[in-house]
Amino acid sequence: MRIKHLRLTLLICLVWLAMPLVSRAQFGILSPSAKISLVTVAPGQQLYSGFGHSVLWVYDPMTGVDRAFNYGTFSFQEGNFYIKFLRGTLPYSVSVSPLSYQIAHYQEENRSISEQVLNLSIPQKQRLYNFLENNYLPENREYQYKFFYDNCATRMTVALKAAVGDSLIYNGYTKEKRSFRQWIDLYAFKQNPWADFGMDLAIGAPSDEIATPEQATFLPDNLATAFADAKVKTATGTAPLVSSTRPIFTAAPFPPPSPLTPTVVFWSLAILTLAFTYWQIRTERINFVFDKVLFGIAGIAGWIILLLWFGTNHGVTSWNYDVLWAFPLWMPLIFSLSKKRKPSWFQFLLIFYAFLLLCATGNLAKHNLVLIPILAMLIIRVYYINNSLSKIPQKEIAYGSGVADTKNH
Repeated sequence: MRIKHLRLTLLICLVWLAMPLVSRAQFGILSPSAKISLVTVAPGQQLYSGFGHSVLWVYDPMTGVDRAFNYGTFSFQEGNFYIKFLRGTLPYSVSVSPLSYQIAHYQEENRSISEQVLNLSIPQKQRLYNFLENNYLPENREYQYKFFYDNCATRMTVALKAAVGDSLIYNGYTKEKRSFRQWIDLYAFKQNPWADFGMDLAIGAPSDEIATPEQATFLPDNLATAFADAKVKTATGTAPLVSSTRPIFTAAPFPPPSPLTPTVVFWSLAILTLAFTYWQIRTERINFVFDKVLFGIAGIAGWIILLLWFGTNHGVTSWNYDVLWAFPLWMPLIFSLSKKRKPSWFQFLLIFYAFLLLCATGNLAKHNLVLIPILAMLIIRVYYINNSLSKIPQKEIAYGSGVADTKNH
């Protein structure tokens, strides 16, 4: 009986010892000449590329391995692509190709590329390679992409920690502290101010949390800096995680963005709104066409905010206080107002909305002060509508008078 137990124990030990060999045999054994690098691609001019990109590259000249692991891949062939994209449920996956193929693509987009060779031991390189190849298996390659928390850059840190373990001394990005929204503004505003405004409008209170040093590496540039600052423990002490850095491609300067930024456009509209309102009040003209357009757009914006808040899975579009000024019920309630009649409840709606606008001023800094001219336009027109209400007969009163006149006749 003891002999059977001994044989079983030996068998289990042999299987356990053989597992790393089986894993390495499955994915291939790297030679001592192999290198693994973090490749960082600078931001591009398109919205989807405006924050940069990270790739882990495994290159072994002895075995011919040239595999760049890209965690930012999605397919336009995915069923209900646009619905899933808008709802934040579009699956992303790992793709693999020789680095030269990817370099050609990023050069065509005029995006700078740099390489940081990682200072890893041979076993650490093998573990990292095995981890990446295991992620690339069909049953593992898809994941639920989260822009702030789980993306092409954050996955690099997960892979590195899995390979190096306790030997890694990694503090994340420690140069400065910003909220997630502030990090977005730093990139998006320079690339495309209108895209930055749209993203600010879409994301809510969770994006105003200060990112931890590790969370800040959701941006590839920050990840590259964090890798440069990290260290690994060796038999003789510690050594830098990055052994060398080289530029692969240097992009030409991008043309400056259009001078028609949201700040310029909305301040211009606010000034025109003030002048138009002054003219209407001075000439005692009652006309709400402009208000139906303005508050109708605000209402539509509010419904979009609510859709992003409750109908998506992005994780950062909830608790969006822009819904205070972008009051959804303006669409369609604003169309109940005309220069010949007013509903009896409209005065109460106007008072309530004025309170919402007052509360919305607490959210001014959100849009790099672009919200100021927007609130100014809405406040100006609320004043105009309120000033005009006393000159408009209520619908119910007008109808009652008509009945009375009919009886008198």
